Amino acid sequence: MPKYLIHASYTAEGARGLLKSGGTARRRAVEELLAPLGGKLEAFYFTFGDEDAILIIDLPDQVAASAIGLAVSASGSIRTRSTVLIPPEEVDEAVKRPVRYHPPGE
Repeated sequence: MPKYLIHASYTAEGARGLLKSGGTARRRAVEELLAPLGGKLEAFYFTFGDEDAILIIDLPDQVAASAIGLAVSASGSIRTRSTVLIPPEEVDEAVKRPVRYHPPGE
């Protein structure tokens, strides 16, 4: 199942909601969001810096990831950025596949 690293930043509205409900409520909300789509929350941490939270989630496919991303973005309470996580075993497979590439000008 594909894994995604989610970088999340709350808007002012989202931060007010976090202050009201707390951190564990947000983790529970993410678990409830993922479950019907066949997803799972592996890790959820709040952070300092450019992002307010970092999550690692498992989802069955990119369609599920897109559906969640659109729904979360449409709420206006949080901005997210997703990074696909590739396990070393898949990199092993990738390096074995022949690729014919010619750089520009060659």
